[in-house]
Amino acid sequence: MRKQLLVLMTFVLSFATAFAQGGVVQGRLLDAETGEGVFGASVLVVGTTKGAVSDVDGRFRIANVSGNVTFRISYIGYDQITIERSVSGDVDLGDIQMQPNVIALDQIEVIASVAEERKTPVAISTIKSVQIVERASNQEFPELLKSTPGVYATKAGGGYGDSRINLRGFNSENVAVLINGVPVNDMENGRVYWSNWAGLTDVTQSMQVQRGLGASKVAVPSIGGTINILTKTTDAEKGGNVAVYTGNNGYSKASFALSTGLSEDGWAVSLSGAKITGDGYVDGTWFEGYNYFFNVTKQINDNHILSLTGFGAPQKHGQRQSRASIQYWRDAPEPTRFNPDYGILNGEILSVEDNFYHKPQFSLNHYWTINDKSELSTAVYASTGTGGGGGNLGFSNATAPRIAGTYSPIDFEALIAENEMNADGSASVALRASRNDHEWFGALSTYSNELNNNLTLLVGLDLRSYKGFHFREITNLLGAEYYLDDSDVNQPVKAVRVGDKYDYYNIGYVNWIGGFGQLEYTKDKLSAFASAAISNTGYKREDLFNYLDSDPNQITDWQNFLGYQIKGGVNYNLTANHNVFANIGYFEKAPIFDNVFLNFVNDINPDAENEKIGSIELGYGYRSRTFNANVNIYRTQWKDRAFIRTIPNNTGDDIVANLKGVNALHQGIEVDFVYKPNTKLNIQGMASLGDWEWQNDLTNVQIFNGQVAVGNPFDLRIAGLKVGDAAQTTAAITVEYFIVPDVKISVDANYFADLYANFDPLSRSTTDLGGATGPQPWKVPDYSTVDLRMKYDFKFGNFDATLFGNVNNVFDTEYIADANDGSGSNAASASVWYALGRTWTGGVRINF
Repeated sequence: MRKQLLVLMTFVLSFATAFAQGGVVQGRLLDAETGEGVFGASVLVVGTTKGAVSDVDGRFRIANVSGNVTFRISYIGYDQITIERSVSGDVDLGDIQMQPNVIALDQIEVIASVAEERKTPVAISTIKSVQIVERASNQEFPELLKSTPGVYATKAGGGYGDSRINLRGFNSENVAVLINGVPVNDMENGRVYWSNWAGLTDVTQSMQVQRGLGASKVAVPSIGGTINILTKTTDAEKGGNVAVYTGNNGYSKASFALSTGLSEDGWAVSLSGAKITGDGYVDGTWFEGYNYFFNVTKQINDNHILSLTGFGAPQKHGQRQSRASIQYWRDAPEPTRFNPDYGILNGEILSVEDNFYHKPQFSLNHYWTINDKSELSTAVYASTGTGGGGGNLGFSNATAPRIAGTYSPIDFEALIAENEMNADGSASVALRASRNDHEWFGALSTYSNELNNNLTLLVGLDLRSYKGFHFREITNLLGAEYYLDDSDVNQPVKAVRVGDKYDYYNIGYVNWIGGFGQLEYTKDKLSAFASAAISNTGYKREDLFNYLDSDPNQITDWQNFLGYQIKGGVNYNLTANHNVFANIGYFEKAPIFDNVFLNFVNDINPDAENEKIGSIELGYGYRSRTFNANVNIYRTQWKDRAFIRTIPNNTGDDIVANLKGVNALHQGIEVDFVYKPNTKLNIQGMASLGDWEWQNDLTNVQIFNGQVAVGNPFDLRIAGLKVGDAAQTTAAITVEYFIVPDVKISVDANYFADLYANFDPLSRSTTDLGGATGPQPWKVPDYSTVDLRMKYDFKFGNFDATLFGNVNNVFDTEYIADANDGSGSNAASASVWYALGRTWTGGVRINF
């Protein structure tokens, strides 16, 4: 593997040649509004093949230029610039101001708390729209970040939209995800379901990862960090694009985008849409997805802008949910492709495990420039979610009849025959879906006031109201007429048909009110901030199956939890090249919904309490014309981590109790750099070394049901055990080389190590009081992957066009990216998924 990587890297680097003789033209491209360097802009010498792409500081350099020259500077989201100049030697064009042509983008960045390099004292990584277009291929949001320090992302079971991401060892429940400043983590459990947004890479303006406490002002659960996604707004210039893509296993995508530009009376409209289909790399993971986006903006006058935005990505796809032993996959004809969770019916694929969801989001934003010192940005939004995930009823995927042996699809004809044996027409087996529909409304408002030349005050309000509907429904009776269900006390004997609810039906209510304030100080080389936020999370549960309609206990009272956060940081630019920063923070996070209501009924947990998180980080940055680098050291302590344990009581029934006092420590060091020795070659790299462990044991724990002790006392022996589910050591290097100004090839190499299998710390409990610490979770073998990209810009008649090509996992490396720890804490007992092998996509995009 390493030899193959070396050969490929040598092939790429061999294109790098010495500078040609002649004049050298250089300069720096700056955003006219923010003063920041514009990264990735194209600078072309008209009529030649000479050109360059600006680096992370906006600098560019073109060698061997002479005579009367016309330079054309362009970048998505900015007005095109043409410069005519006579060159008879080395020329420095100096700072060139680029004017954004995207309406209200800077106002959205205020709401979204976008961090600025060498100013905001947090560790950040930003991916712009140009990079997203180049890299997206058939990858999803989490995978686009896999070469970012502290990030571990996988495709999980391999289905469309099923990717997951961990940041500094924390899963999505503890990583805040914001789209245009609006939180999208589930209001009940904090999770992020990426399938809801799988198609929205087309309309993303930028994606910024803020590691650690982050710059967000709202009290979001950013223990590991914050992922800030900004969608495109409305382009001030008229135009658009169309694109088509194809790829492995029937992958097909077609998309369009159109903007009217800003009219004389201040109106502008942008639209985009796409359709994505395919069979999936993994057997039975077919998919069909759409995405749509619209923005209507009215620039009322110099002080007021009104903007309406809507987007969504409805999709449905087959899944692989069953993990299995390594030996099970090795015995399969194709370990990386086999899927035990689908079958064949009437000659067509029928998935037992599937997912279908549509979660549109609409927001109305008002931007008010009150005067030259103060602004008010307000967003009112609404989101509805409809869909869920499929599963089996009355049978197991593992033991279901197969068409032709163990490694073949499920035989649904045999399951139908099983139902036909029931003379009354009832179903012994069926397919069902677990539904999670919801209604979500909210408002975000941020007021900014420059108190003086150095001090800015920001205050704001964050309001949310959420209602989640949870139930199961029958989706396919497999030839039967009905399924007999006794789970609804209001209808103890009920014949359930397709589309009817069964098993459970409850509604979760969440109300959130939060406020925040922040002071920002900037003077000369120093910038600092101090912020505080407070929020009240209110939960209420209504159970329509376990309680009679006449029972007042069918709906609970509100259970309120007050959370807060305080944080601050300082950045100091030592010189034009060097800066240092530090931040520190503490916050308390309300328990999730399921930790408040126990036993899957309206039993209120009297011991539910906030989780406590403290974090500190130090960072150093270096900037020069050819080399940029960052080093960050972090330490995050998580106290009173909530765990739920089910224990049989004295009557043989199960009770659910929560364990308190479980702590974890996440600490590590991160390094990233960009090296651009000339206009043709760009090298980026990173390394991340984490040390994430459970910090303490719990000894002589006794669970009580009221005043009665339940079960035997036990010890929880986890001190020093590694946190699982994410690689604690990662590294990456990306090499981009312009063969000519219009042709770029890129190689991404990623390395992952110290990946411990995910495990339940409660599995390390023992009644052998005073015994030894439980075994470490199984350590997954280290692995590395290589991806290859190509981009070719060309003219299609009078239009600019781009040809893309992407190959992921070029060497078809076979590796395990997801593992659950087994009883033996070793490879033989672990349950795993093998990751995807080689995949590819190609496409063309035409701009007009």
